[in-house]
Amino acid sequence: MLPWKTPPLFSLRLSTALIRATALELAILAGHLVLYPTGIAPERRSPGVGGAAVGAHPPTVLLHGFVDNRSVFVLLRRSLARQGGRHVESLNHSLLTCDIRAAAELLGRHVEEICDRTGHAEVDIVGHSLGGLIARYYVQRLGGDRRVRTLVTLGTPHSGTSVAPLADAHPLVRQMRPGSPVVRELSEPAPHCRTRFVGFWSDLDRWMVPVETARIDHPDLLAQNVRVTGIGHLALPVHPAVAAAVREVLESGGTATGRSDSASVA
Repeated sequence: MLPWKTPPLFSLRLSTALIRATALELAILAGHLVLYPTGIAPERRSPGVGGAAVGAHPPTVLLHGFVDNRSVFVLLRRSLARQGGRHVESLNHSLLTCDIRAAAELLGRHVEEICDRTGHAEVDIVGHSLGGLIARYYVQRLGGDRRVRTLVTLGTPHSGTSVAPLADAHPLVRQMRPGSPVVRELSEPAPHCRTRFVGFWSDLDRWMVPVETARIDHPDLLAQNVRVTGIGHLALPVHPAVAAAVREVLESGGTATGRSDSASVA
């Protein structure tokens, strides 16, 4: 066999996995289009406790991706809510949002309000795609590490993605490109950042080009990367195996074990 040729069996397995992942993506997209209208309005907030923190865990904030809304987290939220004593909220950022920095500032105000209302000093954040990048900017560049214990990202273009070049007309897409000012800012030193980062990345994520851009690789951040196999971008916030892994991360109490790649899930 010539060394530069792809082994037929490996190629067949890859093609089959990609077909299955694509079919799952289409099914998830169809279901999400049905649910999308239910997530347009902001969710109702629970009343403030006005005293000591309620629940054993910090509140969890869910932040969606580009041109999406909180309805994408219906299944993940249900999974996390089964974790006793955990307060979960899903936030929407406006479809008119055109700047990651501005969205990160707004996220910071939401986090302060949630901490005041629940009596907790910290929150955990789970961000899908663009939502993870907004949350990372808040944590790393706006002092959000004093409020965010753990940031979990799902298919977030930490190093920028080259997918869909024709979409560059939108300012947010340009900010998610490799080498953009925002991406360069996030590569700058962050020696005192206290937040624990966990980045889930999928080997079949067609929106992350290259797929490794969803990994968090920064020498100053306490980060762990989790490889997800066999599913695509849209499946990350809804797949049961990913939900279980996210729940395990949040149950760990924010104690990082070091900078490494963990075992695959899904």
